[in-house]
Amino acid sequence: MTFTDRRDQFFISAEELAILDTVRILDVRFTPDQGAQVAEFEREHIPGAVFVDLPSTLAGVQDGTSGRLPLPEVEVLRQALEGWGISDGDGIVVYDDRHGITAARAWWTLTWAGLRGVRVLDGGFSHWKRLGLPVESGTSPTVPRGTATVTPGALRHLDADETQAFPPPGVLVDARGRDQYEGGQGDDGRPTGGHIPGAVNLPTTSNLDDNGLLKPASVLSEQYGALGIDGSAPVATYCGGGIAASHQALVLATLGVDAALFVGSWSAWTADPSRPVATGTKHHTLRG
Repeated sequence: MTFTDRRDQFFISAEELAILDTVRILDVRFTPDQGAQVAEFEREHIPGAVFVDLPSTLAGVQDGTSGRLPLPEVEVLRQALEGWGISDGDGIVVYDDRHGITAARAWWTLTWAGLRGVRVLDGGFSHWKRLGLPVESGTSPTVPRGTATVTPGALRHLDADETQAFPPPGVLVDARGRDQYEGGQGDDGRPTGGHIPGAVNLPTTSNLDDNGLLKPASVLSEQYGALGIDGSAPVATYCGGGIAASHQALVLATLGVDAALFVGSWSAWTADPSRPVATGTKHHTLRG
């Protein structure tokens, strides 16, 4: 397969964003351990940005085996888009302070919901500040209510059953760190971590260079090609809670590869004790 380079369709540079005045900018700073980082937003953010509470608007309510960040309810998302001032046809830029990894979940959810033209700020807020670009403080600005239409289903996603039945010729990519993927043994002698049987491992951070910017398409295509991703078989990706894997799906989209997202990811998989778990490195580089 000849990979394409479509990054301009999905990413925007800080330099380009700095001279645009016709896009809606969403700040989606969030970490699993600290939650939505509204205090950081109010301290400083890109001028004109609106803060987005990712778990309450871009994800739904958890149930027993849904995982940490299930898909949002359509009406909740529609009302949130209205409040952010987004209408059909608007250009949208999403950013975070994790080099685009968290913002990728916003890209995935909004694109799944039928919005077009959503792009992620390459390098995130830290790169924006590194370049000395302007910032402002305070709460989200008051914006006219938007009229965006929500039509879910534009991107493919899997549940746990579909992931377990993922066809063996396909490639299932685990986007977590290698230690989490391999698993081990806790102090109590019980196994910890591990991965979905048959999954290969490529940490999401492998998509980024030392400055937190997206690597060149030639490098990305080589590292994904080494996993057996060549367009001849389906691809799916998962992580811990559905954030890092969204970045894998986003990066694969820049290469012209349509990857399904296991939204619930490891948090949904392990919520069901009947699901099998593999450990070790047997499938580290190539699906078994």
